[in-house]
Amino acid sequence: MSHSTIRQAPWQADALLLLVTTLAAGGWIFSKEALAGMPPLLFIGTRFLLAGTILLGFAWPTLRHLPARRIRRGLLVGVLFSAAIAFWVLGLHHSQHLGESAFINSLGILLVPVVARLLFGDRPATSTWVALPVALTGFALLSLNAGFRVEASQLLMLCAALCFALLINVNTRVVRNVPALSLTTLQLLSVGIVLTAVSWVVEEQTLSLDAPILGWFLASVLLASSLRFFLQIKAQGMTTPSHAAVILMLEAVWTALLAAWWFNEIMSALQLTGCALIFTALLINRWYWVRKVLLRWLPGARP
Repeated sequence: MSHSTIRQAPWQADALLLLVTTLAAGGWIFSKEALAGMPPLLFIGTRFLLAGTILLGFAWPTLRHLPARRIRRGLLVGVLFSAAIAFWVLGLHHSQHLGESAFINSLGILLVPVVARLLFGDRPATSTWVALPVALTGFALLSLNAGFRVEASQLLMLCAALCFALLINVNTRVVRNVPALSLTTLQLLSVGIVLTAVSWVVEEQTLSLDAPILGWFLASVLLASSLRFFLQIKAQGMTTPSHAAVILMLEAVWTALLAAWWFNEIMSALQLTGCALIFTALLINRWYWVRKVLLRWLPGARP
């Protein structure tokens, strides 16, 4: 992709993607608050089921003309999404530091080329192998903060990151011919159906749906799911995937800042260093595109 192509991406795409990262970061807060009154799997299952139903109204004109085999593939890949989001919500449920959890979850971006190498024989860029030890050092520092052990929330978020990396690889290979909005709708509905059903089997259905909990739940559905994915798909259609990925990396940063403000979270020196190393690894891994974004944003910059 040439520099001139990147320069043609409208500033509206950047603005929308920044809004998407803010909504995604807000989703961590909304979800953590809602989990105070709902079992984790029931919360995420019903959240995605409702969000998918809302998006279905926008995706239906395209979905009704898709071949049945593509719809089946989209729904089946949604089962893998179910595993990823189940690990995520359980990690969030146990997490005492949302900012830390967000940075661990962001490792999924870095692990995409690694999974592609292991499962599909792709050859990752050199930057991936440079970034990996930096990221692993960051994760080790986060573990040291817990007293030389990995906390349950950290392990669950790491599992979520691995599943998200696998999901991205599968999406690009198995369902590449399904339009983005249709695919997102199918996968949200699949997650909603699977995890709601699993919740009824394995979770004790104790609900405390007072007005605040219901408000956080609706914010998760409407803002952090339906609106977020709709805007993300729209923005990604206005720019390149790699350019969008650079801006979407900011989700972890916004989450840490929001958690510090809303929950008064304070990170130790080890946590701050660990998160900084993970973010540095993400920048290294995407440096070619980070440089393109910086050149575009900085006045008078030249390649």
